[in-house]
Amino acid sequence: MNDNSPKIAVVTGGSRGIGRAIVKSLANLGMHVFFNYTSPDDTEAQKTISSVENNGGICKGIRADISNQESCEAFFKAVLKKATSIHVLVNNAGIRKDGLLAMMSPSNWDDVLAINLRGAYLSTKAVVKPMIRQRWGRIINISSIVGITGNAGQSNYAAAKAGLIGFTKSIAQEVASRQITANVVAPGFVQTKMTEQMDDKQQQDILNRIPMKRMGCPDDVAALIRFLVSDEAGYITGQVIQVCGGLVM
Repeated sequence: MNDNSPKIAVVTGGSRGIGRAIVKSLANLGMHVFFNYTSPDDTEAQKTISSVENNGGICKGIRADISNQESCEAFFKAVLKKATSIHVLVNNAGIRKDGLLAMMSPSNWDDVLAINLRGAYLSTKAVVKPMIRQRWGRIINISSIVGITGNAGQSNYAAAKAGLIGFTKSIAQEVASRQITANVVAPGFVQTKMTEQMDDKQQQDILNRIPMKRMGCPDDVAALIRFLVSDEAGYITGQVIQVCGGLVM
């Protein structure tokens, strides 16, 4: 895309962890970044905004539940009121409610599928027509290696993350002729508040399985996304790229 005006990026779940790193990385490219968050406490969202603004970037956080159709549509309408279009969408929002299938409640299944998969569907649907009209776009869905390998105690999470892979490959085929790419980034174990909940033994067991002998950090994921949103990545679509230190090969 040759237009010199700033590109507009939307990152779902951008208030902390991997989402925050993505917001900051895209803002560092000169993009104007919007993100949603759901917490009634906006402390983490404000930290994301401040970290971008302190570095000279522009971003705005909006409280919205992207698994709810009305809330999701209102979120994207709010973005489009302030921006001419949307050029980049990163579907990062996700939750976990782990448990063995025999013990898993229907609500824990439904909640994870709603945020992790339905939210990506609603968000992508909201941006795909504007992207088609402008004949350029980047859609990146954050899956997980669990969506490739499965994991005991995470059947809901694995199902949602695997669903994102099939969803992305289908969308990639639908929009490729309009110079829109759609790809999946599948992180392995990344140091976030989720992994901090593991005890020392669990963390060491994971490290023993990773050839690079360290967990990833949010910036490892954001670095790949910086490339995938660029013009240089214009011939890459429908791909699943793992960021896992060699854990899955």
